[in-house]
Amino acid sequence: MRVLLDTHLLLWALASPSKLSSKARQRIESSQVFASAASIWEVSIKSALGKLQADPAEVLSGIEPAGFDHLHITGEHTAEVANLPRLHKDPFDRLLVAQASIEKMVLLTDDDTLGGYGNFVLVV
Repeated sequence: MRVLLDTHLLLWALASPSKLSSKARQRIESSQVFASAASIWEVSIKSALGKLQADPAEVLSGIEPAGFDHLHITGEHTAEVANLPRLHKDPFDRLLVAQASIEKMVLLTDDDTLGGYGNFVLVV
């Protein structure tokens, strides 16, 4: 199974794996896991604003050693955001939903609101 981690789960998987639920850990261990460039962008913006304590360069450099693959942002991904129902206002989360939908991945998240986008979103 191909899994895209939302930003919170990516940060937890890299820096605080004990924060992950057992269900999340099991999915991560049994799947091909992707980290989106959108998550690095989100970490960069929120850390610059003082809303998040994370170093985007460290997050980026931790992806491959963790065994995760990079998922780049394409024009198709960004255009798909316009087709999503307005269930969630966060632009980063909406982009992750669009990426998972287009790439036929499961979006792994701890955000209950994102579960409303469909069966390709797994709230753990």
